[in-house]
Amino acid sequence: EKIRIEIISLCLTESRIASDETIQQLFVECRLYNFLAEETPLSLPKPTSGQRIHYNYSNVIHVDKANNRARREYLKFMLLKPDLHTDSLRFTVVSDPPEHEQDLECEDIGFAYVSLREILQKQRDIIEQDIDVFDSQDDSAVIGKLKVTVEALHVLRAVYEECKDD
Repeated sequence: EKIRIEIISLCLTESRIASDETIQQLFVECRLYNFLAEETPLSLPKPTSGQRIHYNYSNVIHVDKANNRARREYLKFMLLKPDLHTDSLRFTVVSDPPEHEQDLECEDIGFAYVSLREILQKQRDIIEQDIDVFDSQDDSAVIGKLKVTVEALHVLRAVYEECKDD
Protein backbone atom coordinates (compact mmCIF):
# COMPACT_ATOMS: atom_id res chain seq x y z
CA GLU A 1 0.00 0.00 0.00
CA LYS A 2 2.88 2.32 -0.72
CA ILE A 3 5.17 3.71 -3.39
CA ARG A 4 8.86 3.61 -2.54
CA ILE A 5 11.13 6.17 -4.17
CA GLU A 6 14.87 6.22 -3.97
CA ILE A 7 17.05 9.03 -5.30
CA ILE A 8 20.43 7.37 -5.66
CA SER A 9 22.80 9.58 -7.62
CA LEU A 10 23.21 12.32 -10.18
CA CYS A 11 25.75 12.99 -12.91
CA LEU A 12 25.87 15.94 -15.29
CA THR A 13 26.74 16.10 -18.96
CA GLU A 14 28.71 18.94 -20.56
CA SER A 15 26.04 21.64 -20.53
CA ARG A 16 25.36 25.20 -19.42
CA ILE A 17 24.82 23.78 -15.92
CA ALA A 18 28.26 22.18 -15.74
CA SER A 19 29.98 25.43 -16.77
CA ASP A 20 27.81 27.80 -14.67
CA GLU A 21 29.95 29.01 -11.76
CA THR A 22 26.92 30.24 -9.78
CA ILE A 23 25.56 26.70 -9.54
CA GLN A 24 27.53 24.99 -6.78
CA GLN A 25 25.23 22.89 -4.59
CA LEU A 26 22.42 20.63 -5.83
CA PHE A 27 19.51 18.85 -4.21
CA VAL A 28 16.66 16.86 -5.73
CA GLU A 29 12.94 17.23 -5.10
CA CYS A 30 10.40 14.55 -5.97
CA ARG A 31 6.73 15.39 -6.49
CA LEU A 32 3.63 13.34 -7.24
CA TYR A 33 1.30 15.79 -9.00
CA ASN A 34 0.17 18.36 -6.40
CA PHE A 35 0.21 15.98 -3.49
CA LEU A 36 3.55 15.60 -2.13
CA ALA A 37 6.96 17.07 -2.47
CA GLU A 38 9.93 15.45 -0.82
CA GLU A 39 13.50 16.60 -1.16
CA THR A 40 16.86 15.12 -0.39
CA PRO A 41 17.87 16.38 3.06
CA LEU A 42 21.31 17.44 1.81
CA SER A 43 22.42 19.55 -1.08
CA LEU A 44 25.70 18.23 -2.45
CA PRO A 45 28.53 19.93 -4.35
CA LYS A 46 27.90 19.96 -8.09
CA PRO A 47 29.72 17.01 -9.69
CA THR A 48 32.39 17.61 -12.29
CA SER A 49 31.79 16.07 -15.69
CA GLY A 50 31.83 12.28 -15.53
CA GLN A 51 31.52 12.20 -11.73
CA ARG A 52 28.43 11.19 -9.75
CA ILE A 53 27.16 12.64 -6.52
CA HIS A 54 25.37 10.14 -4.28
CA TYR A 55 22.26 11.09 -2.33
CA ASN A 56 21.16 7.57 -1.33
CA TYR A 57 17.86 9.07 -0.23
CA SER A 58 14.78 6.90 0.19
CA ASN A 59 11.17 7.88 0.79
CA VAL A 60 7.79 6.16 0.98
CA ILE A 61 4.45 7.58 -0.18
CA HIS A 62 1.64 5.82 1.65
CA VAL A 63 -1.50 5.21 -0.42
CA ASP A 64 -3.52 2.94 1.87
CA LYS A 65 -7.31 3.22 1.85
CA ALA A 66 -7.64 3.94 5.56
CA ASN A 67 -5.37 6.96 5.97
CA ASN A 68 -4.55 8.18 2.48
CA ARG A 69 -7.78 7.95 0.50
CA ALA A 70 -7.14 11.19 -1.46
CA ARG A 71 -3.82 9.93 -2.82
CA ARG A 72 -5.37 6.58 -3.65
CA GLU A 73 -8.30 8.24 -5.44
CA TYR A 74 -5.77 10.32 -7.36
CA LEU A 75 -4.00 7.13 -8.51
CA LYS A 76 -7.35 5.76 -9.73
CA PHE A 77 -8.11 8.99 -11.58
CA MET A 78 -4.63 8.91 -13.15
CA LEU A 79 -5.03 5.33 -14.39
CA LEU A 80 -8.49 6.03 -15.83
CA LYS A 81 -7.72 9.35 -17.54
CA PRO A 82 -4.40 9.33 -19.35
CA ASP A 83 -2.57 12.62 -19.28
CA LEU A 84 1.14 13.10 -19.78
CA HIS A 85 1.63 15.52 -16.91
CA THR A 86 -0.43 13.88 -14.20
CA ASP A 87 0.76 10.28 -14.39
CA SER A 88 4.40 10.94 -13.60
CA LEU A 89 6.60 11.40 -10.62
CA ARG A 90 8.57 14.56 -11.30
CA PHE A 91 12.12 14.88 -10.07
CA THR A 92 13.47 18.42 -9.97
CA VAL A 93 17.20 19.13 -9.71
CA VAL A 94 17.54 22.37 -7.75
CA SER A 95 20.50 24.68 -7.31
CA ASP A 96 20.91 25.61 -3.66
CA PRO A 97 22.67 28.98 -3.15
CA PRO A 98 25.90 28.91 -1.12
CA GLU A 99 25.54 29.81 2.57
CA HIS A 100 27.31 33.16 2.17
CA GLU A 101 24.84 34.16 -0.57
CA GLN A 102 21.52 33.40 1.07
CA ASP A 103 19.87 36.32 -0.73
CA LEU A 104 19.98 34.20 -3.90
CA GLU A 105 16.97 32.01 -4.63
CA CYS A 106 16.93 28.25 -5.11
CA GLU A 107 16.67 27.67 -8.86
CA ASP A 108 15.15 24.70 -10.71
CA ILE A 109 17.77 23.65 -13.23
CA GLY A 110 16.41 20.37 -14.56
CA PHE A 111 13.52 17.93 -14.56
CA ALA A 112 13.25 14.15 -14.88
CA TYR A 113 10.10 12.04 -15.02
CA VAL A 114 8.98 8.51 -14.20
CA SER A 115 5.58 7.50 -15.57
CA LEU A 116 3.54 5.46 -13.10
CA ARG A 117 1.23 4.40 -15.92
CA GLU A 118 4.24 2.99 -17.78
CA ILE A 119 5.25 0.97 -14.70
CA LEU A 120 1.79 -0.61 -14.75
CA GLN A 121 1.78 -1.14 -18.53
CA LYS A 122 5.22 -2.76 -18.55
CA GLN A 123 4.46 -4.62 -15.31
CA ARG A 124 7.81 -3.76 -13.77
CA ASP A 125 9.22 -1.37 -11.22
CA ILE A 126 12.15 0.88 -11.99
CA ILE A 127 15.17 -0.37 -10.08
CA GLU A 128 18.38 1.68 -10.00
CA GLN A 129 17.76 3.09 -13.46
CA ASP A 130 19.32 6.19 -15.01
CA ILE A 131 16.68 8.62 -16.27
CA ASP A 132 17.37 11.71 -18.36
CA VAL A 133 17.39 15.11 -16.66
CA PHE A 134 16.14 17.79 -19.04
CA ASP A 135 17.26 21.43 -18.87
CA SER A 136 14.63 23.66 -17.22
CA GLN A 137 15.30 26.33 -19.88
CA ASP A 138 15.30 23.97 -22.87
CA ASP A 139 13.34 20.76 -22.41
CA SER A 140 14.96 19.17 -25.46
CA ALA A 141 18.45 19.35 -23.88
CA VAL A 142 19.58 16.57 -21.57
CA ILE A 143 21.84 17.94 -18.81
CA GLY A 144 22.45 14.77 -16.86
CA LYS A 145 21.28 11.43 -15.54
CA LEU A 146 19.49 10.76 -12.28
CA LYS A 147 19.68 7.21 -10.92
CA VAL A 148 16.40 6.31 -9.21
CA THR A 149 14.32 3.43 -7.94
CA VAL A 150 10.53 3.62 -8.05
CA GLU A 151 8.67 0.64 -6.58
CA ALA A 152 4.99 1.15 -7.32
CA LEU A 153 3.80 -1.85 -9.34
CA HIS A 154 2.17 -3.68 -6.42
CA VAL A 155 -0.02 -0.74 -5.35
CA LEU A 156 -0.78 0.28 -8.95
CA ARG A 157 -2.06 -3.24 -9.67
CA ALA A 158 -4.27 -3.09 -6.56
CA VAL A 159 -5.65 0.32 -7.49
CA TYR A 160 -6.24 -0.83 -11.07
CA GLU A 161 -8.24 -3.80 -9.80
CA GLU A 162 -10.34 -1.40 -7.70
CA CYS A 163 -11.00 0.69 -10.83
CA LYS A 164 -12.41 -2.38 -12.57
CA ASP A 165 -14.62 -3.12 -9.55
CA ASP A 166 -16.06 0.41 -9.25
